[in-house]
Amino acid sequence: MQRRTFLRTLSAAALVGTQPWRLSPGADAKQQPLDLPIVDTHQHLWDLERFQLDWLKGTPDVLKRNYLTADYLEATQGLNVQKSVYLEVDVVVEQQRAEADYIIELIESGKHPTAAGVISGRCDSPEFADYISAYKNNSAIKGVRDLLQGSPRGRCLKPQFVKSIQILGEMGLSFDMTIRPSELSDGLKLVQQCPDTLFVIDHCGVADPKAFMPAHRDEAAHDAETWRRDMANLAKEPNTVCKISGIVAHVPAEWETGDLAPIVNHCLEVFGPDRVMFGSDWPVCLLGAPLSRWVAALKEIVSLQPFEHQQKLFHDNAIRHYRLDA
Repeated sequence: MQRRTFLRTLSAAALVGTQPWRLSPGADAKQQPLDLPIVDTHQHLWDLERFQLDWLKGTPDVLKRNYLTADYLEATQGLNVQKSVYLEVDVVVEQQRAEADYIIELIESGKHPTAAGVISGRCDSPEFADYISAYKNNSAIKGVRDLLQGSPRGRCLKPQFVKSIQILGEMGLSFDMTIRPSELSDGLKLVQQCPDTLFVIDHCGVADPKAFMPAHRDEAAHDAETWRRDMANLAKEPNTVCKISGIVAHVPAEWETGDLAPIVNHCLEVFGPDRVMFGSDWPVCLLGAPLSRWVAALKEIVSLQPFEHQQKLFHDNAIRHYRLDA
């Protein structure tokens, strides 16, 4: 199926025939198994003896160590994580190919839960087309992320950047968009210029739970209402899906499940049950909570939803959007 046809089919299913998330619990909601199968769409791994991650210099000590598959298996013990998708970790440019080779070897070994990879790339580089073409026929690679969160505003709208994202669509690859919440409107303009590329909106649009907590609003990275509007506008575009991830890394020291609910519920409502996917953002999630607590909180937030919707969120949608069966 051609990319545009696929996206139109997805849009028709998601925007026309879906039910809202805030429903009364169906009969099957009470019968959901505790070990709901999970595909984690946002797994990080890093070996600091092999790769240089300059951004770690300004982070808390909890992140300044190796995080390998053995650590991930320990963190996910008992959670029934069946597969994971590796997300690039913003290595220095000179190591991008080495990172891609590393994750491909990991996936192809069959000895790890990691089933696919989203690799890094500099989309504003004229060499991007040559760089990404090396992975065109590699089934392990599903997409690219060029981290926009720390970029100058407007970078994603430069002609070369837009052209590179369009190339991804032509190759059947997706783009993971991690962008500051105050710049989601720029993300929307990029999405509209690349209709044949599937965009995965990471971390609920990098939403900050403090924006929805009266006692912490002054510390928040963005305004709650602007974020709601911009996410709703992104959801109107048929070539977008939303990753329910990342938000727990921004919670204050004392938080409750209900503090995350406004973000989660809004994303689920505007994107619908067919266009949302769970992601752990491990080990970055440790800035706010262990992975197990993040999973438990999300399960609690959606616990009254029909079991079919929960299964799509935690498993089925990831298989489809990241093409894990191909």
